[in-house]
Amino acid sequence: MKTIITAALTGAVTPKAKAPSLPCTPKEIAEDAIKCWKSGAAVVHLHMRDDEMRGSMDKARFKETVERIRGESDVIINLTSSGEINVPFERRMEHISELKPELATFDAGSINVLPDGIFDNTVKFLTTLGGILNANNIKPEVEIMDMGMIAAAEYYLSKGVLKAPVHFQFVLGFFSGAPATPENLAFLKGKLPPDSTWSAFGIGNAHMPILYAAIAMGGHVRVGLEDCIFYSRDVPATNVDLVARAGRAVREFGNEVATCAEARKILGLGGK
Repeated sequence: MKTIITAALTGAVTPKAKAPSLPCTPKEIAEDAIKCWKSGAAVVHLHMRDDEMRGSMDKARFKETVERIRGESDVIINLTSSGEINVPFERRMEHISELKPELATFDAGSINVLPDGIFDNTVKFLTTLGGILNANNIKPEVEIMDMGMIAAAEYYLSKGVLKAPVHFQFVLGFFSGAPATPENLAFLKGKLPPDSTWSAFGIGNAHMPILYAAIAMGGHVRVGLEDCIFYSRDVPATNVDLVARAGRAVREFGNEVATCAEARKILGLGGK
């Protein structure tokens, strides 16, 4: 079996002070993306940071980063549709429609975030986002943070906002979402629509248990400093370290790490 490794390089909230190797500028993010691609990641998931290291949906930063990556690799680019709280919905989508990545995130519902915010994914926003993705031949990565979001995804599938086969990303361990346990991963996998593909990751110290469980259950995996900043107890991680370890785990299990071409075939992407 071929297992796809996604590298989530930066995120919107991982603190630079706690993760010294976190890439934050477009140049740093692109350089890390290329290193991870060379280490076995077929997909890179991109967020941006502003000059104060806060999550940003700045279109110019996405554009510079994507152009740098496309100039030096054939890695699959997955752009976030989130990254700033309480910004106009248009700001969360304009970079996607302009840059036309092969993948973009479609977070299947709203959820509370610390300390007192809401990660807002209304029906109107997701319906509009789905239309943009469909019109530009961009495959949604449907992010599932809690059990009910599977039902929400089925609703959008029934309305044509999503199109089968759907690709899911299970986000486990979010403080107000589904706890990161193999039992919850198995439950969610069992609820997927037919012919779906899926990947999973656990946040923080759930990183390795969910990595192993996802491989054992036939899924794909996501690693990176967006989700986990330590390689082991008190040992800071780098994105390349986490990708390389995931590759070793995949091969030790008896699978093969998917190349970019193989990942495109698995996910039904046309390539850019």
